[in-house]
Amino acid sequence: MNVFWHRRDLRPDDNRGLARAAAADEPVVPLFVLDPTVLDYASPVRVATLLEALEDLRSQYRERGSDLLVVRGEASAAVPEVATEHDATTVVWNEDYSGLARERDRAVRAALEDEGIAAESVHDAIHHEPGSITPNQGDHYSVFSYFWKKWRDRDKREPAPEPAAADLAAVSGEPIPTLADLGFDDPEATPPTVTTAAARERVADFCSGPIYDYADRRDYPAESGTSRLSPHLKWGTIGPRELYAATEKAAERAAGDDRESVREFQRQLAWREFYAHVLAFNPETVTEDFSGYEHEIEWRDDPDALEAWQAGETGCPIVDAGMRQLHAEGWMHNRVRMLVASFLTKDLLLDWRAGYDWFRRKLADHDTANDVGGWQWAASTGTDAQPYFRVFNPMKQGREYDPDAEYIREYVPELADASPAEIHGWHELSDAERKRIAPDYPAPIVDHAARREQAIAMFERARDDDS
Repeated sequence: MNVFWHRRDLRPDDNRGLARAAAADEPVVPLFVLDPTVLDYASPVRVATLLEALEDLRSQYRERGSDLLVVRGEASAAVPEVATEHDATTVVWNEDYSGLARERDRAVRAALEDEGIAAESVHDAIHHEPGSITPNQGDHYSVFSYFWKKWRDRDKREPAPEPAAADLAAVSGEPIPTLADLGFDDPEATPPTVTTAAARERVADFCSGPIYDYADRRDYPAESGTSRLSPHLKWGTIGPRELYAATEKAAERAAGDDRESVREFQRQLAWREFYAHVLAFNPETVTEDFSGYEHEIEWRDDPDALEAWQAGETGCPIVDAGMRQLHAEGWMHNRVRMLVASFLTKDLLLDWRAGYDWFRRKLADHDTANDVGGWQWAASTGTDAQPYFRVFNPMKQGREYDPDAEYIREYVPELADASPAEIHGWHELSDAERKRIAPDYPAPIVDHAARREQAIAMFERARDDDS
C-alpha cells in the first residue's frame, strides 16, 4: 500500500499528490494528522473550517468505498505509525512552503527513512513551484510585475485526475475530533462553509457573471464583487488547476473589457503564488522585515491603541467596519484589509507583526505567505511594498470605495442613522456634533494628517540609518 498524507489539499479531485500515489498500482490509504505543533498556531475559526472540510473529504472518500484516517499526534511519529500499520512502502504528500511546514516535513521524512519507508513530495498548491520563475540573477522575484509577466505566459497544467474507487484502500477511520476535543472554544465568528461543493458553487456563480465586473467592482466592500474563495484556497477544497480552468472558460466566453477583467482576477491568483515563492526562499520574513529595516523602524508601543484597533473602536469608520467584519465573519474584504493594515502601521505607528498576529488568530482564510506578504506590503517593509511616503488616507478611501456608507453602517450600527457625509467627515465634526449624531461611537483616536508626517519621518530615519 501507499499512504497519501493530506494537509492543505482537502479534496480528492485535482490533487497531484493523490494522483501520484494512486498511479503506483498500490491501494492508497488517505491520512490527515492533527499535529499539536501546527494547532498551536491555529485559532477556533480556522480549526472549525478545517474540521468541516475534513468531514466533507471523509464523505467523498466513503462514497468511493474508502475512508479518511484522521489521527492526532506529532506528524513525525503519526505518519510512520500509520504507514507501518498498513505495510505501506511509500508516503506521498503535497509540498507546503512555510518554514514551520518544511521543518515538520523534514522530521517526517527522516522518521520514514528510519523505518525504511520511501517519502515523496509533489508540488500541488501553486501552478509554478518556487525556483521555476526567476530573474536572471537570484532565486526569486521581489517585484510582482516581473513575476506576473512570466507567470501569465507559462502553460498551466490540466486538473489532476481524481482517484477511482479501485485506487483506494478499504480502510475505516475513527470519528473526527470536535473543537472541544482539540481544546478550542467555539469561534466568535460565523465560519464560512468550506467544502468542495461550496467551492465549486462559488466558482460557478462567480465565473457566470461577477468575474466580468471584477476589475471595476472588486474594491467596493458593500458589493459582491470578489470571489470569496480565499477559505477554499486556504484549505484546498478546490484545486488551483480546476479554478484556473474555470477562469479560462470564462475568458473564452468574453471579449474586450470583460476578458481583461478575467485576467485581472487571474493576476490576483498570481499574487498568491508570488508570495508563496518569496516565503519559500525567505522563511524568516514571518518575523523579520524583508526590507532589512529590522531594529531600526521606531514602532510605537501603545497597547490601548492596539486594543482599539482590534475591537473596531478607533473612530475611523471604514477601519472599524473592517475590524468588526473580521470579528463577525472571520473574513474581511481585501480593499479594507489594506486600509486597516495601513492604519495600524502608518496612523497608529504600530508594528506590522502585531497586526499579522491578530489576523492569524481571527481569519478563517489565514495563509502565512499571503498574510505576511500583505502586511509587509502595507507596512512598506516587504517585497514590492507600498512606498513609505504613500500613505492611505482612510477617510478618503472610505468616501471613494463606500460612498453611500453601506458597508460601514452594516458593521458599525452606531452610525446607522448618520448620513454618508457625516460618516466620512467624522474626523472633522465637533465633539458636540458627534455626540448628537452617534453618542455611542468614539471620536477618532488619532489625527491622520499629523501621523502621516510622523510615519514618513520615521521611515526616512530608518532608511538613512540603513544606508
